[in-house]
Amino acid sequence: MSGKRVAAITKRLLQQFRRDRRTLALLFVAPIVILGLLGYLIRGSASAPAVGIANEDQGPLGATVAAALAHSSGISTTTIQSSDGDAKLKDGSLAAYIVFPPDFSSQAQAGTIAPDVHLEGSQPGTIAPVLQALQEALISAVSSQAPGQGLHVQPRISYLYGGPGFDTLDYFGAAFIGLVVFFLVFVVTIVSFLNERSQGTLERLMASPLRRGEIVLGYMLGFTVLALIQAVEVLVFALAVLKVHNSGNVALIFGIEALMAIAAVNLGIFLSMFARTEFQAVQFIPLVIVPQFLLSGILFSVSSEPKPLQLLSGVLPLTYAVNGLRDVMVRGADLSWGSLQLDVGVVAGFIVVLVIAAATTLRRRIA
Repeated sequence: MSGKRVAAITKRLLQQFRRDRRTLALLFVAPIVILGLLGYLIRGSASAPAVGIANEDQGPLGATVAAALAHSSGISTTTIQSSDGDAKLKDGSLAAYIVFPPDFSSQAQAGTIAPDVHLEGSQPGTIAPVLQALQEALISAVSSQAPGQGLHVQPRISYLYGGPGFDTLDYFGAAFIGLVVFFLVFVVTIVSFLNERSQGTLERLMASPLRRGEIVLGYMLGFTVLALIQAVEVLVFALAVLKVHNSGNVALIFGIEALMAIAAVNLGIFLSMFARTEFQAVQFIPLVIVPQFLLSGILFSVSSEPKPLQLLSGVLPLTYAVNGLRDVMVRGADLSWGSLQLDVGVVAGFIVVLVIAAATTLRRRIA
């Protein structure tokens, strides 16, 4: 083995990378951007669940427990009327609300206290902090009000969505259905369309009587057929095999999946125009997919993100797809919901914009 020849090959490879600025940026800039975004997202997020307190107690215990909850570091409390609680759960302003009934203090004298805990339920991660904060507040209040007195706590827990069996997979499952379809369809489309161009197929089509829009739509429909078959497979596996929680219409879930598949196809066609090799095409994954994965509400609720990132999340199509899928599967939404209409409309609008952009870019790069 010749060290000189090995060194020559190494030198040649490094010189190729030195001339490829896009690859250098992927290697040295993208990791810093992604890690910085993740760090800002985690440390800048508001992690304490918002909890409403409705104190209807005629005695002193309810006020004492409410004060203890207000000082809890695990939750953020606000005073509400019990009649407003369900509406605040539905609009997402509260993760839970707790009601101390009028006879709450007298219950303590009988040895059993039963506060009413109403949970939004669609985000399992917020349930444990709420119940833990309530338990700690009750222990603190009872020890100060009636030291040495043994009390049995039986909170009456109700769920607006989900239920006691609603777990983390149920929460993430709705989002991952959309993410898997979006990611895989995007990768297959961008690489396949790039191959069509590198093999000269697109040039021959451009020389034919076909219009540019017809070429883009033809490719879009071809890729979309395969994407829809994959969407059916993903949905059936999630619901039938993984038993992911679903309270909505299966056809509506598939419709949102289909929109995401079409969006991924058009995004892949559009971005393939800016790559010359398959390696350059794959480089779009950390630039296009990873930020959407972090910011679209899959891992962290968009409402808990720092304000600048919330604005960025608001322009990402995956944000609206994830929100729509969760509305349908977790909350049982239908097309009469204004928020679902907005989600579907934004994704459909994104598709139209990408079709126009792909046709325009095809003309500039090939014609």
